[in-house]
Amino acid sequence: MIRLGVNVDHIATVRQARKTYEPDPVFAAYLAELGGADQITVHLREDRRHIQERDLRILRQTVTTRLNLEMAIVDEIVEIALEVKPEQVTLVPEKRQEITTEGGLDVKRQSKRIHSVISRLQESGIFVSLFIDPDKEQVRAAAKVGADGIELHTGNYANAKTDEERTSCFEHLRAAAELGHSLGLHIAAGHGLTYTNIHLIKTLPYLEEVNIGHSIIARSLYVGIREAVREMKETLR
Repeated sequence: MIRLGVNVDHIATVRQARKTYEPDPVFAAYLAELGGADQITVHLREDRRHIQERDLRILRQTVTTRLNLEMAIVDEIVEIALEVKPEQVTLVPEKRQEITTEGGLDVKRQSKRIHSVISRLQESGIFVSLFIDPDKEQVRAAAKVGADGIELHTGNYANAKTDEERTSCFEHLRAAAELGHSLGLHIAAGHGLTYTNIHLIKTLPYLEEVNIGHSIIARSLYVGIREAVREMKETLR
């Protein structure tokens, strides 16, 4: 069974729009777990645009499945991760002006820095995944720097306009997944996944985990978080 990570960042986005205390991403995470989430994913950004440090610390105390912290390779956030100790950290690129994460981490270009951060996190018993594009050179670089796993960026696949384009994107994802597995990496996927396009993605070889935020939170506006998560779990089956 593919593990479902539910990203609750968008709950915090709504809260921060009014700089108030509701809706609460911690309670959303609780409901997501009741709906069958295998993991709660949050991204603590440098600019704190949605998830706050307090959210992360409370989630560490309340999440009963697994806590996956998405983060940039920034000293301040690394220190927080080492203190909080989530089960998993996913290293991602981060730009202040972006609405959401755009593209994967350039592991080849930042290999020395990434290797250093991975080593520190792993020494604390944290599983480390790298969010990368489905590029074979980046997959090889991820293995070389010592990552435990990779999360393949599915944005191009999700945004494909034609069946031909979608098939081509999927083939890149498939090849990257097969290579990653052969190099001993755990395989995850995420970005832009929905109740519709997940059907092909779930057939990726060696896929162990997907992380989905926007589509589930959007669905929850109509049916509630618990039901929205339950429906996605059924879809993954």
